[in-house]
Amino acid sequence: MSVVDVERPAPPPVRTAPPAQRGVVAIGIAIAVVLGLAVANAAGWKMTVLYGVGLALGLVLFHSRFGFTSAWRQLITVGQGRAIRAHMLMLGVAAVLFAGILGSGYSLSGTPEPQLQTAGLGVVFGAFLFGVGMQVGGSCASGTLFAVGSGQTAIIFTLGGFIVGSVFTAFISPFIKSVQSIGPKVSLAETPLGYAGGVLITLVIIGVVVGVSLLVERRRTPPPIDQPPIAKGVLRALRGSWPLWVGAVLLAALNAVTLFVSGSSWGITSAFGLWGAKILGWIGVDVSGAPFWQDPENAAKITASVLTDRISVMDFGIMAGALIAAALAGAFTLHRKIPWRMAVGAVLGGILMGIGARFAGGCNIGAYFSGVASFSLHGWLWGVMAIVGTYAGVALRPLFGLGNPKPSDAVC
Repeated sequence: MSVVDVERPAPPPVRTAPPAQRGVVAIGIAIAVVLGLAVANAAGWKMTVLYGVGLALGLVLFHSRFGFTSAWRQLITVGQGRAIRAHMLMLGVAAVLFAGILGSGYSLSGTPEPQLQTAGLGVVFGAFLFGVGMQVGGSCASGTLFAVGSGQTAIIFTLGGFIVGSVFTAFISPFIKSVQSIGPKVSLAETPLGYAGGVLITLVIIGVVVGVSLLVERRRTPPPIDQPPIAKGVLRALRGSWPLWVGAVLLAALNAVTLFVSGSSWGITSAFGLWGAKILGWIGVDVSGAPFWQDPENAAKITASVLTDRISVMDFGIMAGALIAAALAGAFTLHRKIPWRMAVGAVLGGILMGIGARFAGGCNIGAYFSGVASFSLHGWLWGVMAIVGTYAGVALRPLFGLGNPKPSDAVC
């Protein structure tokens, strides 16, 4: 009985990165320094440290091209699971680090709080919407920030849609809360072994996901992932691109640093509603009467400087970090001509993600990444429903002039 080897596509050729764009690098560093000084003046050293973490996140996200949107799209269209396995490495490392911090009960900002949310109807509906939106809009929450920072002008439409969707949810906040209340809060760390038990359960789930991805990949023989240009030698550390596993480990470590410094894990999208409210206020439209902004804690944010908001400060850092990273890699490019169908899809996708994130209690970072790392069952449920939404989003992409990977492609 003979064994027939399945012929797999050849790996893509390695391309050399173009020269660094020194002028843009200088501008990026200047922006980063000015923002850092402004944050330090407005909110003190701790917020400045978190801004620095945001800068590092932007560098890592760009250099490793660590994506969520493309990872799910590649898996369901052609069975390419390499990026999903990078997700699992990130989640596994983060869970171990989070267990140590949460178990110790200590952070620089008091008792650290896990990202524990209800695993119910809000997550099911919200994560599905988010999954559709990120495929139509072309990026997820973290992808939107580092794409905008690296000059991908089309994604500005996605960010605009994100803000519009987030502003809208402030007016239906009571309804969102009622939907979110349907379902239980389940922590995988609530075991006789405590957080050690939570880590074991999380690693078992990760092992199952990795195994399934390998099985799917073996059956479907997908094309390899396209590799971005790289620099050689020690320059690779500054100019990218980095292996996915490096990005996974560093993102997990930086999320743990965020938890240790602030007492809360990494999030992104809650800032977008604040930005929208601020922008509308500047042009004379007062949205402070919306139910969400009637809460005293939320109302205080509208009157305070945006540089005192933790999520906003880290978001600004991500965009500035990505700008510097893209310029170092010679990849900063402003897209001047954007097809109208792509622009419409970007806005609609952003709106869906803005609404979905609020129903689900977070995005691919705040709910999925930080939720799983915090041993909250809702994080895994978010991931499952985002994949379901990805199926619908992939089917809609051609309507907006967007392509999908095919088995016959040389790379995906």
